[in-house]
Amino acid sequence: MMNNEIENWNKDWKPGPYPKTPEERLAAAKKYGLRVEDYDVYPDDGLGYGDYPKLPYASGDYRSGYEDWDIPELKRNFGEPLHVMADCITEDKWDPNAKPRYSYLNMFLTTTGFVGALLIIYIVTLPYPWFQPAMPKQYPFNDLFLEKGGDPKEEKVVKHYTFERGTEDK
Repeated sequence: MMNNEIENWNKDWKPGPYPKTPEERLAAAKKYGLRVEDYDVYPDDGLGYGDYPKLPYASGDYRSGYEDWDIPELKRNFGEPLHVMADCITEDKWDPNAKPRYSYLNMFLTTTGFVGALLIIYIVTLPYPWFQPAMPKQYPFNDLFLEKGGDPKEEKVVKHYTFERGTEDK
C-alpha cells in the first residue's frame, strides 16, 4: 500500500485555480518565485493554465551561454518556472526570437516564382505524351488468332522476327 504523499505527488506540479483577488495573485506569484509586478497570467479561457505565469518567449539560443546556470545543458536555474511551450522552444527547436534570414516578401516571391515556373513547364509540355511509349504486345501462335475465336481458314502467319541475315520483315 502506497503512502498518501507518494500517491498524490503530481498535485504539487499542477497549476492552481485562476487568481481572482490581489491576495490570490500575491500567493501565486510567491508560489512561482516571481515578483508581483512580473507576474502575469494567461486569460481564463478554459485551457487549464490556471495560475501558471505567462512568461516571455526565451529559447535556449536567446539565453546567454556565459551565465553560470544550475543546469547548463538547458540553460536553466533550479526552481525556475518553465514556459507553457517549453517543449517547443528549446535550443534545438523553434526560436521565436530569431530573425528570419530573408524577408517574408522575398520568401513569398521566391515561392511564387518557383510554383509559377513549374506551372509554365506543365502548360508547355501538355501536348506531349506523359507515358513511356511501348510497342504492342506480341503473342505467340499468330497473335493467338485461333485462341481468340478466329476462323482457321482465315489465319494469317504473323512474323515478329527472323533469324536470316539481310532479310527484312515487310
